[in-house]
Amino acid sequence: MADRVLSSGEARSAIQRFQSIVNGPLLDQINALNREGQVLSDPSNWDGRLAQEFRSNWPTTNQQLVKVKDSLEELRRKVAVINQDIMRAGGNA
Repeated sequence: MADRVLSSGEARSAIQRFQSIVNGPLLDQINALNREGQVLSDPSNWDGRLAQEFRSNWPTTNQQLVKVKDSLEELRRKVAVINQDIMRAGGNA
């Protein structure tokens, strides 16, 4: 295990941008995909052979999108905690 702790200005800026992307447009886009997928998975909105194929795959796709969203939120949280720990270890808290 390394004894070095470092959170450069560049790293802190990257963390802020990372968190902004995850908290904002990325999660919003995943939520939008789920909403539109729900509309398309309803045969009263969209039907036909290929639409049925989409509909049969939608539950798995939806679960994967939810999992990605949850994973990104967890990663965002961990990045914040790690940086806080590094800043405390370096006496910058």
